[in-house]
Amino acid sequence: MDKEQLFTIDCGDILLREFCIDDVDAIQQLTSEPEVYRFLPDWRSTREQRLDWVTNYEVPDNKQFLAAVPEVGQHILKLGIILKETGEFIGFCNTGIKEELPEPNREVAYAMSTKFCNNGYTSQAVKGLVNYLFTNTEVTQMNAVVLQNNGASKRVIEKCGFQWIGEVIIEGQVYDHYMFYKFPEK
Repeated sequence: MDKEQLFTIDCGDILLREFCIDDVDAIQQLTSEPEVYRFLPDWRSTREQRLDWVTNYEVPDNKQFLAAVPEVGQHILKLGIILKETGEFIGFCNTGIKEELPEPNREVAYAMSTKFCNNGYTSQAVKGLVNYLFTNTEVTQMNAVVLQNNGASKRVIEKCGFQWIGEVIIEGQVYDHYMFYKFPEK
């Protein structure tokens, strides 16, 4: 499919664009960066695994999510972060269900290549995805879970307006749990 025909969200300096087969090498390279797999070890893969995942799961999952809008339910959306200036795939920003959290448990998760950190791109991506969800779907609150030693991710989430609500243990690890509401809590 032509990249111009893929679902895209304009976020300022970056675009969020649904994954496509052409992204396999960029995703595999990104998830092999030590700073990325340190916090997202489940994303590390061989090229063959990533090709299988993108082809048979991630691209079809995105199509199912987009076809379900506005009632996205349990569907997953995985978007590449694309630098407008160069068209380069520099990270990803996703939303799905975090089963370890109480409902409603839709979360935002993301990763940025270390080469592009500290430019505000991740915050633009998170804000863009949350705004899209709140504007175009039935989603009214978002979750984020961040390992306690991931200071950079905590700064992104807090900069995007998420509020810390406590700690949660997932698979034996302690995470900080944040939430963001479409309609502020009263």
